Amino acid sequence: MFLIMKNKELLKKIPKTGFLKLTTEKVELSEEDRIALIRKGNGYFNQGKYDIAKKIFLTAHYPDGLVRLGDYYLTEKKPLEAFRMFWLAKYPRQVDRMVEKMAAIIKKWIKEER
Repeated sequence: MFLIMKNKELLKKIPKTGFLKLTTEKVELSEEDRIALIRKGNGYFNQGKYDIAKKIFLTAHYPDGLVRLGDYYLTEKKPLEAFRMFWLAKYPRQVDRMVEKMAAIIKKWIKEER
């Protein structure tokens, strides 16, 4: 019961308006609090509540959750948001792939202007 109450207290610390910018700065959390947040975030992700899961994964700096969000955003045709998640998760394979695609698009645009 104590752990459930503590989880609710942790969730209350997340701003209702969300985070204004994405950052790689870590919030100071004990390992127990971080694990509790990650579990809560996974639950929200599985329920399809991706915005809440994203806030939690960013707060807990949980790379696996950020990669899953990146994959989700790709399926939703939101490549820039997917790129942000992969970048913050430090997932170079997918970041490199997406940078190559973006470069190809820019090259195509440049050729079209000529």
